[in-house]
Amino acid sequence: MSKKNKKIEVKGTLITVVKADIEDYISLTDIARFKDSKRTDYIIQNWLRNRNTIEFMGIWEKLNNQDFNPIEFEGFRKQAGLNSFVLTSKQWIEKTKAIGIISKAGRYGGTYAHKDIAFEFASWISVEFKLYLIKEFQRLKENEQKQLGWDVKRQLAKINYRIHTDAIKENLIPHNLNAKQISFVYANEADVLNMALFGKTAKQWREQNTEKKGNIRDYANVSQLVCLANLENLNAVFIDEGLQQADRLRRLNKIAIQQMKILLEDNSIGRIQNDK
Repeated sequence: MSKKNKKIEVKGTLITVVKADIEDYISLTDIARFKDSKRTDYIIQNWLRNRNTIEFMGIWEKLNNQDFNPIEFEGFRKQAGLNSFVLTSKQWIEKTKAIGIISKAGRYGGTYAHKDIAFEFASWISVEFKLYLIKEFQRLKENEQKQLGWDVKRQLAKINYRIHTDAIKENLIPHNLNAKQISFVYANEADVLNMALFGKTAKQWREQNTEKKGNIRDYANVSQLVCLANLENLNAVFIDEGLQQADRLRRLNKIAIQQMKILLEDNSIGRIQNDK
């Protein structure tokens, strides 16, 4: 049984919920306190000696426990209800190899039962108490799911942040073009912008991505598209100023590097990307 446990309050009584493997077990000892805080063991034993209880737990074990001992179970079932019949949780566990009930000694000791069995016991104590117990247990599980969802999102955020920064480092920040790339004459002015931002022409991209449809700009992110729009305007200005293509490419590449660094740090751009 896990040392980690949680408490829920049911009609003024604190009920312990623990994990055994991956299943939830609820304290029968705590439930019994609702009826009589001083005689919890006696109350649990009285419930265990009931014939309906024995049959219920036997069926539960058959459905959930392949190691359950049906012969010992039949012996208990035949004696159940007799005035001389006495059964403790430890006897039930040891004789039948049951897993639905756990008996634990020590500071956090007591008798615990799988939630299915605990709800049955609570019903024997009080139908009203059982309904409140189910309600509070469900509230606990809903809170756990929310916490789990938050933890998963937090871990994913860390992973995504690393992936994002690595991707920026490797792919998104344009590289300084070398002399050979700058001296290349492009018939299509669009490729001047492609080279400045992506470091390759549309043809080069298609040759490297034969499995993809569309063109290089169809796969650009929001930051790259914003930068591309700025480069188009600047390129038009540089053409009007009479700059040679090689000089324009050199300047556009430098501007693309600066602008992409700024855009990738802008949270508003990131929100647009997520909405997209």
